[in-house]
Amino acid sequence: MDIHQILEHLPHRYPFLLVDRVLEVTPGESIHAYKNVTVNEPFFVGHFPHHPVMPGVLIMEALAQAAGILSFKTMEAKPTDDSVFYFVGIDNARFKRPVAPGDQLHLHVTIERQMRGIWKYKAVAKVDGEVAAEANLMCAKRDLE
Repeated sequence: MDIHQILEHLPHRYPFLLVDRVLEVTPGESIHAYKNVTVNEPFFVGHFPHHPVMPGVLIMEALAQAAGILSFKTMEAKPTDDSVFYFVGIDNARFKRPVAPGDQLHLHVTIERQMRGIWKYKAVAKVDGEVAAEANLMCAKRDLE
């Protein structure tokens, strides 16, 4: 999936869109996407000016966005204005290496379970084949009033 297809499957936009390309997606199972991390990212201005490091919470957000694309592809749906997917849990999060400008952050997410609007995923972010972060994620679909 290129950026145009990603924009159809996620409600996020700059500066908060954290998925650049989807390499492989198997609806109901898994996704492999990536984020090109550049020195121009707005968060590097303050995190940290003398030693830029991608914040761990944004690595988790990138994984959650990949999970969102996987969920929409699984449901054969696209985001609408009358519902939203909320991040409702992060368990067992571990950060193994820093992510810096110039890195390509590969996002690997598998669906572990989906029941009554609650989705559970196993997520791993890698740089150069090395685990940068991993976690169990949980998202929930909620209708808006």
